[in-house]
Formats: sequence, structure tokens, C-alpha cells
Amino acid sequence: MKLIDPIVRLHAELQEIRRDIHAHPELSYEEQRTSDVVAGKLGQWGIPVVRGLGVTGVVGIIKNGDSPRAIGLRADMDALPMPELNTFPHASRHAGKMHACGHDGHTAMLLGAAHYLAEHRNFDGTVYVIFQPAEEGGRGAERMIQDGLFDKYPMDAVFGMHNWPGIAAGHFAVTPGPMMASSNEFEVTVRGKGSHAAQPHKAIDPVMTAVQIAQAWQTIVSRNANPNDPAVVSITQINAGSATNVIPDSATLAGTVRTFSTAVLDMIERRMQEIARHTAAAFDATVDFRFTRNYPPLINHEKETAFAVEVLTEQFGVEHVDARAEPTMGAEDFAFMLQHRPGCYVFLGNGDGGHRDHGHGLGPCNLHNPSYDFNDDLLPIGATYWVRLAERFLPSR
Repeated sequence: MKLIDPIVRLHAELQEIRRDIHAHPELSYEEQRTSDVVAGKLGQWGIPVVRGLGVTGVVGIIKNGDSPRAIGLRADMDALPMPELNTFPHASRHAGKMHACGHDGHTAMLLGAAHYLAEHRNFDGTVYVIFQPAEEGGRGAERMIQDGLFDKYPMDAVFGMHNWPGIAAGHFAVTPGPMMASSNEFEVTVRGKGSHAAQPHKAIDPVMTAVQIAQAWQTIVSRNANPNDPAVVSITQINAGSATNVIPDSATLAGTVRTFSTAVLDMIERRMQEIARHTAAAFDATVDFRFTRNYPPLINHEKETAFAVEVLTEQFGVEHVDARAEPTMGAEDFAFMLQHRPGCYVFLGNGDGGHRDHGHGLGPCNLHNPSYDFNDDLLPIGATYWVRLAERFLPSR
């Protein structure tokens, strides 16, 4: 593993930045303090700053030479609306808000890369460092694009990175094609006719209708989807009734659908609606069907993924790079950026939680867990990757 010495020497400062951000978590589109910290550091290092894309987004512009080529490097900034169980000094100071996904670390790693790139400028072209708000369900990437990110600042490719607990610290995982799934949710209300539970013949039972719909939906993946196209239909809520002796007027089913392709998603949504409506009709009930598409599947581009693997292997060694990693059914709104520009998204191993300071919670160091904390040993590793990726993409003449 070949780390960049000046970045290694910056480690303590990057850790201080990361822990400061961790202690002051901000939710989607509320990242005012965080964006102030980011913009302040970039300005301190002589990097021109653009603010306001995606409400609280920040873009730093690092130019050198005459080449028109440009690369985008993206980090996310927002925290999650959840409590933190950790009690170490940099734990969240805001009740009900926590950096439980490592966006504080992502921000600090990209700042470290920006510092080095601005100071050394061993490239020819433009590096855009993109600090994105609202990844956690707020579609911040899409909002930045709508505000003109790629129109105002043309990029030949864009790259992203996320820490990943369970992968050994300092190891990377990536794969061409689908890397993360689409994220979608549904809510279906079955409307029947209520009655006393002792007189079911006077009712149109929405509960039994909902049960039949729930069971039938499970055949979509097992019988309608190609077994080679992974998909998940998870019913996570069934809500109905308020008394044991009353058949209610309605019942609600809700949950999530995950796929690696839009075609499979189209099929699942269509079949869910058909099954719900026809099953309800068979029981003389009706349904209100709502299906919301949140994030599209994250699809890594072949050429840019091969390029990223080449940079990773050269810098960190083939033993530290899994170039055919198993995709995950989790979702990420960097997918929106990859719909507009070629690029690649990689995982950087966060380890098993042994890095956590005294005072961490008793839970596992998993993403979206109240005992999670980012591994600060990764800061120079991630920053080194960003730098070498940019330098190789924009070689000096």
C-alpha cells in the first residue's frame, strides 16, 4: 500500500475535521454548518468555491494546465435522523441526529484530496470536488444535477466512494455493472366494509384480502422474474383494525422493492398492481395503489470501473482490491450522477469495529446502527485514492 506522504502528514487535521463534523450532524438539506466548514477549508487552501447547488451543496474547482478535460469526485455530507449510543468525546451533540453512515469520513477524505491537489497540481485539466447534501432519502444528487451541476461544470466522468463495514479496513470492493439496487416503496390500502366480527357475512373483509394479496405478491419474484435478475419484494407492514371484535373497513400493506434493473422494476410494479386489483375484486373489495420510485439502480460503467481498478491495484496492491465484488441490495443516490455521466462507485472497507474509541455503544459497527463510527485510519487511504484517480485521469503533459 503506497500512501501519499503529505496526506499522511495531514492525517491528524483530517481526523479533527471528521470528528468535528460527527459531533455536529445535520440532516438532509440542513447541512449549513457542514457546508460552511467545507467551503471554509477549500477557501483557506485557495480553491474557488461554488455554493447553493442542491440547496446546501458545495463544489470546489481545482484547475491546472490547458486541458479541457475534467473529473468529478463526490462525497456526501448529511447525517441520519436517529439517536447515537456512543459516548466518546466526538459523539453527536444533537439528540436524534447521528452520522451513522460515515458521511463525515467521506467529507474529510475528499477534503484531504482537495488540499493535496490544490497544493501540488500534478495534473492537466479540472478536478471538481463535489460535496453533496441529502443522500439519505433526499435525492440530493438529483437536486444538484437539476440545479445545473453538469451543465455549468462539464465533467468527462464522475466517481464516488463509500465506506463499508465488514470489508477489511483499507481494502476496496467494486464491480462493473450493477453495484447497488434501486430503492422503491409501496403502500396499498385495501378498502372493504366493516362489520361485527361475529357477523362476517355482512362484511367485505379487507384483512383477509390483504393477506391474499401479500401471499400472491411473493410469486412475482419466484415466477415472473428471471432467476438471473435479482429482485426483492419485502412487505414490512400490515396495519388494520383497532378492536378484536370488529372487522375493519380497510387494511394497509407497505414495504420496499429492490432491483438491479429498471426493466425488472417495471415488471414488478405492474404485476403488484394487477395482483392487488384483481385479488381485491375477487373479494368484492377495492384498492388504492401507491408505488414510489426513490433511487434508481447504481450501475458502474465498464470503462471507468476498469480504470478505477487499475488505479486501486497500482496504488494499494491487488491483494487489497476485490474487482468482482458482490453487489448489494442497498441503494445510493450517486446512481443519479451515473445516469448522467460515466463513472464508478467503490466501497472502502471500514473493518469490524475494533477501531472505535472507548465509549462506543454496545451494538455492532454497521451502517445505520447507533453504535457505528467511521474508521479514521481510512482518511489517508481514501484521500490517496482520490488524488491518484484524478492525476491518472488528467495526466500532465
